Amino acid sequence: MPESVMVFSPSPQLTVTIEQVGDEEEIHLHAGGQGVWVARMIKSLGVRVVLCSAFGDETGRVVRNLILDEGLEVGAIDVSARNGAYVHDRRDGERTEIAQAPGQPLSRHDQDELYNVALAEGLRAEVAMLAGVADPQVLPPDVYRRLAGDLRRNGTKVVADLSGDYLTAVLEGGVDVLKVSHEEVLRDGRATEETIGGLVAAMHRLRAEGAAAVVLSRAEHPALVLIDDEVRQVELPRLEPADHRGAGDSMTAGVAAMLALGRDLDEAVRTGAAAGALNVTRHGLGTGRADVISQFTTRVKLTALPGANDGAPPPGSGGGQRGGGHTSPEQLAEKVKHS
Repeated sequence: MPESVMVFSPSPQLTVTIEQVGDEEEIHLHAGGQGVWVARMIKSLGVRVVLCSAFGDETGRVVRNLILDEGLEVGAIDVSARNGAYVHDRRDGERTEIAQAPGQPLSRHDQDELYNVALAEGLRAEVAMLAGVADPQVLPPDVYRRLAGDLRRNGTKVVADLSGDYLTAVLEGGVDVLKVSHEEVLRDGRATEETIGGLVAAMHRLRAEGAAAVVLSRAEHPALVLIDDEVRQVELPRLEPADHRGAGDSMTAGVAAMLALGRDLDEAVRTGAAAGALNVTRHGLGTGRADVISQFTTRVKLTALPGANDGAPPPGSGGGQRGGGHTSPEQLAEKVKHS
């Protein structure tokens, strides 16, 4: 079987966007949600991807057909719960939400069915990417803990892009690469301050809690990466955005796709950063061309972050855990602050 990625996306959304083109209004329907956007970019990078999702009611039927029309493979279960949907108005050039219908909770039976489909597809894949749910009521966080743990114990690399209770749960199961934004770690209380030192300390805490590597995006500022207990920053050329949404999801997709191809984590992060940077120059989430992304990757660098690694625990010592005389995350934050 060719290299592949399983994307766990429990409840994709139907997205409706109203656009103004000249004197005419256009209405566009697409499948959306984090998992769909990630899967779309992975496919653009030439890697086989299987989207494991539940589909129900009118919105679910429409979303499923839209996903299949894109040529994405689906590990699907049919449920009675409705998929979510939203309507955005972009006629004035800005994106305004005018309606939103949340997805409905999956029953216990449907949760079990979806879990089994995702586990089977994940065990056939090199990498499993665990995406979040737009509506927390759809699925309990503990499903992510179980799935991450079961997949990793059986040899599948796990990449996750989650926050809140879902992040806490997946860390307990363990992940190979965690992608998180600085807004999320601040909102969740995992970072005490929006400084380089505070964010570095948060990354080491995440490492100690169960993330083997951490990628932390910072909006328009360079992302930070924690690999083998060393924090570096991601430097790439600045580009003018056409639509700022989707950069983080495209970054996650690039990391997952490259790991599935057997590339090392440095190259995976650089490719992810290139995919994310180029995605914001386009209208359409999770879109891009593999040849352009590959070329842009050559311009992305991972550079040392002064002061971030002074006193950091050596590789294999348990990450940012305290003990053995190693510098704590809080002490690291102070070192970076004053470097």
